[in-house]
Amino acid sequence: MLYYLFSWMHAQRYPGTGVFQYISFRSVSAFVLALVIAIFFGKHFIKYLKRKQIGESVRDLGLSGQNEKAGTPTMGGIIIIAAILIPVLLLCELTNIYILLMIFTTVWLGFLGGLDDYIKVFKKNKEGLSPRKKLLGQILLGLVVGSVMYFHPAAVICEKNVQKQTVTQMTTNEILQVENQENVHTPRLFDEPHHSSKTTIPFVKNHELDYSALTRWMGDETGKWSFLFFIPIIVFIIAAVSNGANLTDGLDGLATGVTASVAVGIAILAYVSGNVIFANYLDIMYIPNIGELVIFISAVIGACIGFYWWNCFPAQVFMGDIGSLTLGGIVAVSCIIIRKELLIPILCGIYLAQSVSVIMQVSYFKYTKKRYGEGRRIFLMAPLHHHFQKKGLHESKIVQRFIVVSMLLAVLAIATLKIR
Repeated sequence: MLYYLFSWMHAQRYPGTGVFQYISFRSVSAFVLALVIAIFFGKHFIKYLKRKQIGESVRDLGLSGQNEKAGTPTMGGIIIIAAILIPVLLLCELTNIYILLMIFTTVWLGFLGGLDDYIKVFKKNKEGLSPRKKLLGQILLGLVVGSVMYFHPAAVICEKNVQKQTVTQMTTNEILQVENQENVHTPRLFDEPHHSSKTTIPFVKNHELDYSALTRWMGDETGKWSFLFFIPIIVFIIAAVSNGANLTDGLDGLATGVTASVAVGIAILAYVSGNVIFANYLDIMYIPNIGELVIFISAVIGACIGFYWWNCFPAQVFMGDIGSLTLGGIVAVSCIIIRKELLIPILCGIYLAQSVSVIMQVSYFKYTKKRYGEGRRIFLMAPLHHHFQKKGLHESKIVQRFIVVSMLLAVLAIATLKIR
């Protein structure tokens, strides 16, 4: 809302109001506002949760310090969602299709996770929402996101103009002059915006994966039916990353710390993808109007750090599924929007390791039980962070080391822009 107010004031030539036209200023503002909301609103919300006795019921898994967490307020993910949506509604251009998609993702998964927490806390059902119903909600979100990204007229990209690919040395002013050139006979750095099902392949220069290639065996040379592969892949990515974030939420501060690191990487990738100068320099596809996503992700970073203030060891509040599912969905959808979903195994390496550890543990246990009559385990306990707990590492040390690894993976993901 503030964006539109200050845009109007700028049009009326009020001095200083033009600062709201800059993505960098609005991104910093979103970060600070989200951080402040998470800390100060979080303080009062935690008191409310304690007063209403909305606490966590912890299962006895034989882990050190586990029983001390019983009764800790939960459903703190509401703090995260509020700290994200308020700055976004105030500072973003709300007609932007990518912002609308991110808001829908946040609200949808917030509702899904909130329903799961409600069943656990108020209905006293420790199982919560059934896995099938939870997966169905994620599939529906994936169908919406995939359909919008494939069919919506505003979801476009610009690829490097072949005539300009030989230009290797250009100043910033020269690039801007070319991009602002109205003479149609002057070749531009990038082609006109167009629909595409292409995405970036890490470590490979001048080459993207076009999902339409998956339908060539059908005789579909134009890629008319590529959505039959594109949308299911999007559904899988959203479900996988969302559940990976959910599994990561097992120690105080772990999910928020890891997600903040991941979000910083996404913000940088989104910024360079939406800036014609950086897109030209890095030789990547330019995505028009993607800059607004940087503001949204900045709010996510601020919300995560602000929530970490209360969630770090010893946690004064847990985020619950309402927070973990939402953060995972935001990460997945934002990577899809910036056409960097193939970077997710690197960028979200902690999520991946947590999910793989559970899959390996369950699969091996079932296999050995069927073959040897007794189930055997690969890890002392899954997800992976509990394995290190069983080995005697303190919870706080595990969390900090996981966050450090997540930071390194985020740096590696950003480095793939040049390591090609």
